[in-house]
Amino acid sequence: KCLKKRLHNKTGDFIELNTKRPDFNKDQNAYELNFHGRVTKPSVKNFQLICPNNPNQTVMLFGRTGEDSFTLDYSFPLCALQAFAIALSSFL
Repeated sequence: KCLKKRLHNKTGDFIELNTKRPDFNKDQNAYELNFHGRVTKPSVKNFQLICPNNPNQTVMLFGRTGEDSFTLDYSFPLCALQAFAIALSSFL
């Protein structure tokens, strides 16, 4: 739905992405996101971006995999430069 809306958007200039909200895990007594094994370390910098019209479609995920290493996955409508810029902004 999000991609169809983008392709049929008359202005085509902007697209809204939201941060996916974590689910509360009662066993761990903590909030968590499912990174499908791509992110292996807990961090406040870990996040996922989703389309508001289709919350099951993850457009970008960023997270810690080691002390000084991170993983970045992205898909359309983001390009590599946009995804990298968004990831860098988490360090500010």
